[in-house]
Amino acid sequence: MTVVEAYLGGTKLDPLDNVSMMCTSVTSLLIEGIAHNTNGTVFLPEDGGAAEVTGSPTEKAILYWGLMIGMDFKDVRSKSSILHVLPFNSEKKRGGVAVQSDAEVHIHWKGAAEILLASCGSWLSTDGSVQQMSSSKHSEFKKLIDHMAMGSLRCVAFAYCTWESKMVPTESLDKWKLPEDDLTLIGVVGIKDPCRPGVRNAVQLCSIAGVKVRMVTGDNIETSKAIALECGTLDTKDVASEPYVIEGKVFREMSEVAREECADKIIVMGRSSPNDKLLLVQCLKRKGHVVAVTGDDTNDAPALHEADIGLSMGISGTEVSKESSDIIILDDDFTSVVKVVRWGRSVYANIQKFIQFQLTVNVAALVINVVAAVSSGDVPLNAVELLWVNLIMDTLGALALATEPPTDNLMMRHPVGRREPLVTNVMWRNLFIQALYQIAVLLIFNFDGKRILHLQNESRENADKMKNTFVFNAFVFCQIFNEFNARKPEEKNVFMGVTNNHLFMGIVGATVVLQILIIEFLGKFFDIARLHWRLWLLSIVIGAVSWPLAYIGKFIPVPVRPFESYFKRCSCRRRSRQDEEQGGRS
Repeated sequence: MTVVEAYLGGTKLDPLDNVSMMCTSVTSLLIEGIAHNTNGTVFLPEDGGAAEVTGSPTEKAILYWGLMIGMDFKDVRSKSSILHVLPFNSEKKRGGVAVQSDAEVHIHWKGAAEILLASCGSWLSTDGSVQQMSSSKHSEFKKLIDHMAMGSLRCVAFAYCTWESKMVPTESLDKWKLPEDDLTLIGVVGIKDPCRPGVRNAVQLCSIAGVKVRMVTGDNIETSKAIALECGTLDTKDVASEPYVIEGKVFREMSEVAREECADKIIVMGRSSPNDKLLLVQCLKRKGHVVAVTGDDTNDAPALHEADIGLSMGISGTEVSKESSDIIILDDDFTSVVKVVRWGRSVYANIQKFIQFQLTVNVAALVINVVAAVSSGDVPLNAVELLWVNLIMDTLGALALATEPPTDNLMMRHPVGRREPLVTNVMWRNLFIQALYQIAVLLIFNFDGKRILHLQNESRENADKMKNTFVFNAFVFCQIFNEFNARKPEEKNVFMGVTNNHLFMGIVGATVVLQILIIEFLGKFFDIARLHWRLWLLSIVIGAVSWPLAYIGKFIPVPVRPFESYFKRCSCRRRSRQDEEQGGRS
């Protein structure tokens, strides 16, 4: 953040460090206010290098500008003493300090320009004289502030008043009440808070993903609009629409019903207090939305705690805000929020893929063994074979499917509703198609496999063993091929990006190799027989049929319940219950 415009005594400084036109008393008074009324500090290296400034971004910008106009931070601090400090108040949008200077006590105020201007009854001219704040001069300053605000500048005003030493309160410091009215305006600065690179694209990605981005800020409403337009949160056609842009005070003073109606429409809320942010979060949650909140200040803690997901700033955030949040953004960049959304959706989608794959294996294995056991008293899949299938299904399946990296397609989907089922209708469709295919084919081979596989010439024991081995081998290959289908439950092209996931390819390859070793070399341990190459080929073909089957199955429409209408129904039911409760109480 940098000071890019400055007005002292109603006169613009051009360049910013040109204070030669100002009376020395005006400059020294301004520098005194900058040096004392701040939580920041200036360090000057002994080797004469560039000054190091600490503090909040706003204070750092003002302190750097103070150095430009000739402020000697250490010298100013040593020449006067601080009597009392009133830290910046997010409700009043100002902070003050009482400074003992010679025989006088100066009360310096720094804060939101239009709010501080309203408390000024006079202004300091360039020659050091104090002039009365006429209505025309007030309008002139107001236009100046609005002009800077519409240029997306954060406007900060400096004002002061004087106490004679005999007027200074003698009671304890905690009972001091600094005068907040009838102040003298010193000047106004415009601070540029540039959007980080990539923020506009990040906001667009959130919009595509169905995530509505809202700006809740303590800045001037005009500054808020300009920044929202710059970063893409607000569209030009929305600027004139009252429901989209609102001041925190207006929102705060609404009735609860009106506030809930308005909450959905708000895009920008300017001049808001931390309590306004909390009210907005509560309204959105009551309407069924899943709410994420970003914040960095101690006062943001209630909203961060109330939100479904609280995201605090790792660099500028206070310890209180970090403790109240669920996620800490280490680089304080909004683009990292998009990464959170992308990875969150990836984890959720990977869980769904694994569940679909696991349920398919379970349903098919259970039905095949139960039907075979009930009808013939024998099962095609013995205990050791089921242990191997379970290893494919659980351990290897989880590693293969739950480690899929996030893709851009995830940001094209709508968010999942708060109460949406984990197993969707699309997953049930895919599961039933694959499970029915495997059950039907493998039961046919189980009951009539000897004839189909031409095993009549084999002994009965050997024929049964080869038939069961073939059913087991075909079942395993069905799962191997279906693992590719589980990668893309909704997309028709299940091979998209498969070569980029080396772990998936490695696990599938390892499963095939282990299956070959089991059939060819571990027959005694698994109680199976070696298979002829034709039976191997047939097993692979049976498994491969699942690919075209999955492709065709995705043309079958399934009922999808949009989460928006679901939330509306929930909201209507909630309101009707509230009406009934109110009627009952009456």
